Amino acid sequence: MKADRLVATLLFLQARGRVTVRQVAEELEISERTARRDLEALSAAGVPVYSQRGRGGGWSLVGGARTDLTGFTQREIGALFLAAGPLSASPELRAALRKLVQAVPAPMRTHAEAASKALVVDGLDWSRAAVRAAGGPHHHALEQAVLDRVRITVGYADEGAPRQEWTVDPLGLVCKAGRWYTVAADGEGLRSFLHTRVTSVTVTGEPARRPEGFDLAEAWQELAAEAERRLRATTVRAAAGPAAVPGLRELLGDRLRTGELRPDGRCEIEADGPSVEILVAQLAGAGTDVEVLEPPEARARLARLGQELAAAHGGAPGGGSPAPRNESHFPLGTYYVEDASVDDVTERSTVRPSRRRPRQRLSTPYVPYRGAVS
Repeated sequence: MKADRLVATLLFLQARGRVTVRQVAEELEISERTARRDLEALSAAGVPVYSQRGRGGGWSLVGGARTDLTGFTQREIGALFLAAGPLSASPELRAALRKLVQAVPAPMRTHAEAASKALVVDGLDWSRAAVRAAGGPHHHALEQAVLDRVRITVGYADEGAPRQEWTVDPLGLVCKAGRWYTVAADGEGLRSFLHTRVTSVTVTGEPARRPEGFDLAEAWQELAAEAERRLRATTVRAAAGPAAVPGLRELLGDRLRTGELRPDGRCEIEADGPSVEILVAQLAGAGTDVEVLEPPEARARLARLGQELAAAHGGAPGGGSPAPRNESHFPLGTYYVEDASVDDVTERSTVRPSRRRPRQRLSTPYVPYRGAVS
């Protein structure tokens, strides 16, 4: 846009003092003819820009006039560039960062440039796998849809569930523990879409409709509260040895509560989770260091899981009989707090929410471990 080019040209003049038309054209990647028109437009708009012909001439600001970012302290500018540095992978953010560096007062420019290079974000964990917190391939498209306030059709692939599509009005972006979500309205309430599970984003060309009185922070609190409630739908009581408690604490966080020590040295614990199946799978990783006490169905499921594991691994490799397919319902592996979900997430309510206070609804990542380990 011309307005953006004019601002960039002005900042370039401030940074260089005197520039030629060719230098402006190269810096902004435009033609020399366009660069000359932009410089003349600045002068016509009252900006004290003048040109000097001949050797050593060029365009400059009368008396070194400047348009600085005022009111910022050095520490504030440092904090701003420290945050912007690792985010400047996109062309838009790189351009914004360049303009900001040129716009800050000269005494603070070195500090700002150093801050923008003082932080590195590594996108791999220690197993060299992509971090779950990545924004995903459609992060930029979702971000742009929120900024442009346009309606979009989102393709979404829950783990263990078929791909689905929703046409929604994007309302805002939320970063929770490094994981990006888009909060959107679909006419029946609010949904949250985890960016790493979005498979496509299509702009419909229609303007997004924003509910009257909508507040993103308040809406997210209600969505998060609902997710938290689902994460604590079931409680299992057990006795754990001292060696098992730290690992369970790291896995379950504040969903693990410890009680009194028993005479045998074990600690009484209570663990919350979205289902008995998931809690049993998590506690099973501690082996005999954890004994599930109640509810009875949790003990029965854990005993069955032990029998299946013994049958699969008790003999020589390859010589055992596999467990019957579709009979085991124990998810093996780590269950992440962020992966809470609800069965039948596509079911719609027939009650239309009020326009002022839409019914809050969670579109959670996926139905956990549907389709059992066989």
